[in-house]
Amino acid sequence: MFAPAAALALSESQRSHIEALLRNGSTPQKVVLRCRIVLLAQQGLSNRSIAQQLNVSRPTVIALRTALAQHGLTVITGIRRRRRQAKVLTPEREQKIVDTTLRTRRGDGSTHWSVWTLAKHLGISRTIVHPGWQRHDIQPHRVERFKLSNDPHFEGKVREIVGLYVNPPATGP
Repeated sequence: MFAPAAALALSESQRSHIEALLRNGSTPQKVVLRCRIVLLAQQGLSNRSIAQQLNVSRPTVIALRTALAQHGLTVITGIRRRRRQAKVLTPEREQKIVDTTLRTRRGDGSTHWSVWTLAKHLGISRTIVHPGWQRHDIQPHRVERFKLSNDPHFEGKVREIVGLYVNPPATGP
């Protein structure tokens, strides 16, 4: 079983501030819930009983206790945000997405990649894969026939042929 948590120590001014927040009719419900958790923890109730009484999870109660210990009462009314670095679509990552989409095949025998399967294969989010596909107008699910070329000079040859169609050589006298 879990070790019982110690009662929170609050000064009289801190307690009156929390009670004032509870009495105020315009306090957001998220703040009211945090205030109730703190007051019950101050009474010495266990994390489990607080969670059951307020219909929240035990980790929520523990997280609030931890945040209070680290940052004080500002966590009750303050906005807490996760501090994680957003993954960005770098040119190297974008090139990896394009190369993998166009030059490899899924291991399960499928004919093309989906956003989800490519993201899982590369270990990134689908929200990173999709903009890369959009930027290069790649839609592997819309190709009726899909064949990979093993020719290392394939891309150059395609560019040369397309260049002839776009800009044909001048003919005749």
